[in-house]
Amino acid sequence: MIRMPLATASLLAIAISLAGCGEGKDKEKTAAPAPVSSTAAAPAAVGNVDEAAAKAVVAHYADMVFAVYSDAESTAKTLQTAVDAFLAKPNADTLKAARAAWVAARVPYLQSEVFRFGNTIIDDWEGQVNAWPLDEGLIDYVDKSYEHALGNPGATANIIANPEIQIGEDKVDVKDITPEKLASLNELGGSEANVATGYHAIEFLLWGQDLNGTGPGAGNRPASDYLEGAGATGGHNDRRRAYLKAVTQLLVSDLEEMVGNWKPNVADNYRATLEAEPAETGLRKMLFGMGSLSLGELAGERMKVSLEANSPEDEQDCFSDNTHNSHFYDAKGIRNVYLGEYTRTDGTKMTGASLSSLVAKADPAADAALKADLAATEAKIQIMVDHANKGEHYDQLIAAGNTAGNQIVRDAIAALVKQTGSIETAAGKLGIKDLNPDNADHEF
Repeated sequence: MIRMPLATASLLAIAISLAGCGEGKDKEKTAAPAPVSSTAAAPAAVGNVDEAAAKAVVAHYADMVFAVYSDAESTAKTLQTAVDAFLAKPNADTLKAARAAWVAARVPYLQSEVFRFGNTIIDDWEGQVNAWPLDEGLIDYVDKSYEHALGNPGATANIIANPEIQIGEDKVDVKDITPEKLASLNELGGSEANVATGYHAIEFLLWGQDLNGTGPGAGNRPASDYLEGAGATGGHNDRRRAYLKAVTQLLVSDLEEMVGNWKPNVADNYRATLEAEPAETGLRKMLFGMGSLSLGELAGERMKVSLEANSPEDEQDCFSDNTHNSHFYDAKGIRNVYLGEYTRTDGTKMTGASLSSLVAKADPAADAALKADLAATEAKIQIMVDHANKGEHYDQLIAAGNTAGNQIVRDAIAALVKQTGSIETAAGKLGIKDLNPDNADHEF
């Protein structure tokens, strides 16, 4: 997945302009965000924020991270149950239920993406769980019109059809489809488009390719692709069944791992390390995650690239047409972190010490501005959700010639750009001059 840096406030418009130069699946993948320095309004003096109050904010943030990943794990297990029911009796109803469980599982996970950029333990792990876009020809059959990433040696390997695949001069044994084997195939042949695991691999296996371009309709894989015996379609159904079961099992175990990293009262996990560090470190990670997801990732890679290329191949949930929800809950995650709020999947609302409370004490106007910008962004993306609910999905909004649809996406991008500037201003009010945790001077 391409990851763009959090630009400084003075370079926001340039960064978004550059983000629009996407070329579809042949684009060059880039590294993690580069270090940057905030150029927001002059920061408050170091030491302006009470350490105990800041510590409380970081502790509540850790509670939220644990809750979000716990919900992601729980909904992934529900997905696993639905997949097992589908495999036990493949038909239209059980396939519909499995798809619905996948959509539901995305809700908490997407709200976790804001945690990624500041916490390397998450960013290093995330590729196995949520990497995109992927060359689905690595996994299963694809239509003859399929356009894969240029230079990808595994783009048409088709693991499901072949117990041994050829990658350049190397042959790879994939006879046994296990979670461990699938994990080993990510970035096969050095291509980041070779994604064998995670939510989007499961999405492809449940929906199949969306062959509608920028027209209405999502993927329409038949349940018979998973039948055994009479009526089966797709071919190699025993291996497709094994793949879906194994990749779902791996998703659950990956989420269990991340829950463990954030479990409270564990002496040697990542959370304990974070809470033992100066509070400034945690605040910086929170703000860096908010800004990076807001600008480079969501406004840039996930919206501007697909819009400028008019490319459904570059939309986030391209098989299921769930992209509107993905954008909405990504943005919701940013707002959650700032307000210290999270609504759990059981309806319970978490609240506690927040970045907002710290910024409001330092500069009430800066806090009010950022809260207004976060609300405005959510409202702009809600328009995408409303259109999808009426039948016009994200891939239709970005179609060439859809002037009104394009403008809906542009308005959301502009709102994200604006809120990123307010995030940097808020950081400055807390005395945080450099948002990149790797560049921290560790003064507060």
